[in-house]
Amino acid sequence: MHPSFWPSETNRFRRFTPESLAAIKERIANKKKEQVKVKGKNKDQEVEKDKLTPQLDLKTCKTLPSLYGDIPAELVGEPLEDFDPYYSDHKTFMVVNKRRTIFRFTATSALFIFGPFNPVRKTAIKILIHS
Repeated sequence: MHPSFWPSETNRFRRFTPESLAAIKERIANKKKEQVKVKGKNKDQEVEKDKLTPQLDLKTCKTLPSLYGDIPAELVGEPLEDFDPYYSDHKTFMVVNKRRTIFRFTATSALFIFGPFNPVRKTAIKILIHS
């Protein structure tokens, strides 16, 4: 494969922000609208065609493949937008530690109190992923 087809490092690793969460919620809403439209039609054929599966090289607790490039030092241990297409309409984000191990977390409120951008939750995630 020609290197120009590979995603660039600068576009691959993006911080998980409130705008990212809003975009995920919008994709979920659009998917629900599409499902309602398809409901009257032959639903089984449509669901099978659009069904995605998680990429095996991007599973949780696996090492990030070198194909994705080096993660910038300032993004190590920080919440990132998930670049697995399967999770594009799931409220999740990923965190990569120094050893390039992938951790995936939900973006819903933890304990109904701590949102994904709460400093207490960010600290707990940093402690959890520390090698």
